Amino acid sequence: MAKKNQQIEVLGKVITIDPDDFISLTDMLKAKDGDFFISDWLRNRNTLEYLGIWERIHNPDFNYGEFATITQQAGLNSYKISVKEWVAKTQAIGIRAKAGRYGGTYAHQDIAFEFGMWISAEFKIYLVKEFQRLKEAESKDLEWNVKRQLTKINYRIHTDAIKENLIPQGLTAQQISFVYANEADVLNVALFGKTAKQWRDENLDKKGNIRDYANVSQLVCLANLENLNAVLIGDDIPQSDRLLKLNQIAISQMKILLQHDSPNLLNNPKSEN
Repeated sequence: MAKKNQQIEVLGKVITIDPDDFISLTDMLKAKDGDFFISDWLRNRNTLEYLGIWERIHNPDFNYGEFATITQQAGLNSYKISVKEWVAKTQAIGIRAKAGRYGGTYAHQDIAFEFGMWISAEFKIYLVKEFQRLKEAESKDLEWNVKRQLTKINYRIHTDAIKENLIPQGLTAQQISFVYANEADVLNVALFGKTAKQWRDENLDKKGNIRDYANVSQLVCLANLENLNAVLIGDDIPQSDRLLKLNQIAISQMKILLQHDSPNLLNNPKSEN
C-alpha cells in the first residue's frame, strides 16, 4: 500500500509531510509573522551556503556552476529566486515544488528544520519534537506489522501440518475449516487462555479477531507456538497433550519476553482501533 501524506501540529499550525518525509515549508510559513516568502529565505547567503553543503553531501548531480552564479548575487536587493528556478538551475533534490491539492514547497527534514529556525527557535524545537514523535510511532507500527506478517507466514506452516496429518480424505470444506479453526484455538487457548469465539463474545464492540489485538511480545510467542505445534502434529502428539505443552512453553516464553522487551513495545498498538 502506497504511503500517504501525514500531518503534525506545531504551535497550533498543521504541517503536512509527504510520502517521502519531505516537510511542507508552505505550511510552516503560516507560523511566521508578517509578509514573508520562501524566495526571501532563498536569497539569504547563509541559506544558500547551507543548501549548497547539503546538496554536495547528498546529490552527486548538483550543478556547482549555477550554484556559484547564484551565490554571487545573493543578498542583492534586485535578486530573487524561486524554488522552481533553484531546482531547475542547480538540479537540487533537497527542495521541491509540488502542484495539486497538497501543493506547495516541500523540503527534506534537514532543510525543513533549518527553515524552522528562520521562523523561530521555538518553532524549530517543536517541529523536530513532533517529527520525531511521528517517526517513532511509525517505527512501532512497522514492527507490529512485521511481527503480524511473520505470524501469518508461520500460520501457513501450521495449516500445512494440519492438512498433511489431521485431515482425512473425503471431508467437506466446512468440516475442513472446522479442523483448522479447532487447531487455531489450541494456540489461542495456550497463549491467550480463551478461544476465538470466547474473545468475540467478550468484545462485541471490536473488529477483527483476538490476534489483531495482540502486542508485539504475544505475536513473537504466537509465531513460535505455531512452529512448535506443527512439529508436534507431525509427531502425532494428541491435541490435549499438545495444548498442555504449548501452554507451558507460552508461559515460559512470555516471562522471558516481558523481562527483555522495552516497556513501550509491550503496549498494544491496536488497542484504540
